[in-house]
Amino acid sequence: MTNEMAAAPKWDARYQADEYVFGTAPAQFMTAHATLFEPGQRALVVADGEGRNSVWLAQQGLTVTAMDISSIGADKARALASERGVAVDVEVADVLTWDWEPDAYDVVVAVFIQFLLAEQRGPVFEGMVRTLRPGGRLLLHGYRPEQIAYATGGPPLEECMYTEELLTAEFQGLDIERLTSYDAELDEGAGHAGVSALIDFVGRKPLGQ
Repeated sequence: MTNEMAAAPKWDARYQADEYVFGTAPAQFMTAHATLFEPGQRALVVADGEGRNSVWLAQQGLTVTAMDISSIGADKARALASERGVAVDVEVADVLTWDWEPDAYDVVVAVFIQFLLAEQRGPVFEGMVRTLRPGGRLLLHGYRPEQIAYATGGPPLEECMYTEELLTAEFQGLDIERLTSYDAELDEGAGHAGVSALIDFVGRKPLGQ
């Protein structure tokens, strides 16, 4: 099943504007977990759009690969990396067909990737775990179903939202270090602005797995 929300033309059109739709600063989720990132780690940032999170990770000294389906978003990510004086390997790719290289990354980051329908989410989540090295961390940040009523970002589809129960079940192979639901005011460009229903997940892949 094709998910039109993830189609390249939709995101190309959204990122066509001169301004950065979600801003150029990292998501507050990223800075809140800054102590988990170490220089020299290899990181993958999933569907990073215009590059705000991947560029910030590169500024922290990580070796970063970012992927997104939008070539326009990728170009803006490269421009942001150049402006900040860091290197990011930006790939134009569909998350549904991405090659999740086993045991390749110390860190996988997925921030607001909530264009995935229920039947698409499982294979992508499995891929993110597979590509983590033993001891590596998955950091995922997104919206809860209550976000639909706030209408301050994200798709108006409950099946694309996360709950603690869903994430616990989907990532049962990881050791959960943080799983919390909360409401907060976001100011992350025009795309994420206002009171939002959020959820944070940090899981670590067990050693020897």
